[in-house]
Amino acid sequence: MMRRPPFPPRRPPRSGFPGGTDAEFGAREGVGDAAESDFGAAIDTGAGRSDDAPRDRSPSLDDAGGTDWRGPYDPDPDAAEDDLWFMPAPPDDDAAPGDMPWLAGPARGTGAELPQADDWARAEAGCAAALARTALAVGALDDRLRCGPAGLRRRLICAEVADLGWHLGDRVTVDRLALYLVLRLAALGEDAQSLARAAWAQRRLDHAGLPDLSDPAALSAFLGREAVAGLPGAELITRPMGTEFDALVHDWAREVETLSGRHPFVVAAAAWQGWRARGLSGDLAEVEGGVLAAKIAAQALRTGGMGFVPLSLGGGDALRASGDASARLGAWLRGIEQAALRGLMECDRLAAWLVLAEQRIAPLSGRTPSRLVAALLDWPLASAPMLEAQTGASRAAVQRNMLRFEDLGLVREVTGQARFRFWRAAV
Repeated sequence: MMRRPPFPPRRPPRSGFPGGTDAEFGAREGVGDAAESDFGAAIDTGAGRSDDAPRDRSPSLDDAGGTDWRGPYDPDPDAAEDDLWFMPAPPDDDAAPGDMPWLAGPARGTGAELPQADDWARAEAGCAAALARTALAVGALDDRLRCGPAGLRRRLICAEVADLGWHLGDRVTVDRLALYLVLRLAALGEDAQSLARAAWAQRRLDHAGLPDLSDPAALSAFLGREAVAGLPGAELITRPMGTEFDALVHDWAREVETLSGRHPFVVAAAAWQGWRARGLSGDLAEVEGGVLAAKIAAQALRTGGMGFVPLSLGGGDALRASGDASARLGAWLRGIEQAALRGLMECDRLAAWLVLAEQRIAPLSGRTPSRLVAALLDWPLASAPMLEAQTGASRAAVQRNMLRFEDLGLVREVTGQARFRFWRAAV
């Protein structure tokens, strides 16, 4: 059986016309040709159509060989090139600034909204009582760290760095920072950059002094700006470099210099506000400005003590920038006072735990238990490899003594698993 084609031809062949002879097909073809000729004449003469009826916009060749119609993607020759529909219309000359929200405030980096030296002076006079309370709390914490164990200061520095990074965009916990500092166990990508910045902040708060603020080269060395090859592209885009950084530093240092007669806490507040407003650390490394402000505020302390002023242990009030100079300075002093009080509470808890630990490890033999107690004072969270590196004991001795410490109620295991365990002091 012959299969029928899916689409029959428009005109059947002359031979073998189905349903008739070749003569009949010729007659039918003549009728069709006559009908087509009549239809073409009707189109040329316009018969059957009134003059008012709209003409069909079918494409037709013009004299030049092209078409007289325009497609949807062809340019309009009558339209002006500067008339872009997706751009906003230019504002009127007499329009109010409130009608243009993109011109309501100054651009970032101009420092137009920052309080001036006279504003900070009036704010210092109005916050005299808060300044006295803050200085008293910070001084008490400084004396406690001078008299306490050596590891207590390092523990507070790690907690301050973790909280400072948390409020400024780097989500680095204390346990990850401790692992990175002791064992150099880091992650990849953005986590590695966050850990590197946290380690930099820990080193600067622990050992470094305050650089010359008016010297961009010394400030770049303090910030580690000479090593820019390993920075990701996002930081290189948002962070000022070269002559731009030097110009912003000169402007920032000139503003800080005008507050030379004020209390170091007030100078640190103005330095932090000016640093952040000018974007000297970009959008991803604002912890640099916080560390620099903590070192500036430490000029109010005696040398050889704490060496920095905590900003974020009690929350992020000190790091917020809103309102006038009095509101900003009040929040700054309140945040520092809360951080110092939290540090004092941590010192009291650790001092009580140290007395209890010395009493309970007295019957134990060897030097490993006492070294483990000192290591637990240094770090808020510790693992067996960390304690092995800190004490110099074997892995088996560390694990055996930590099991004894658990039985004595001196430590708590926080992971709840049999391997890769972490302990913290049961304060």
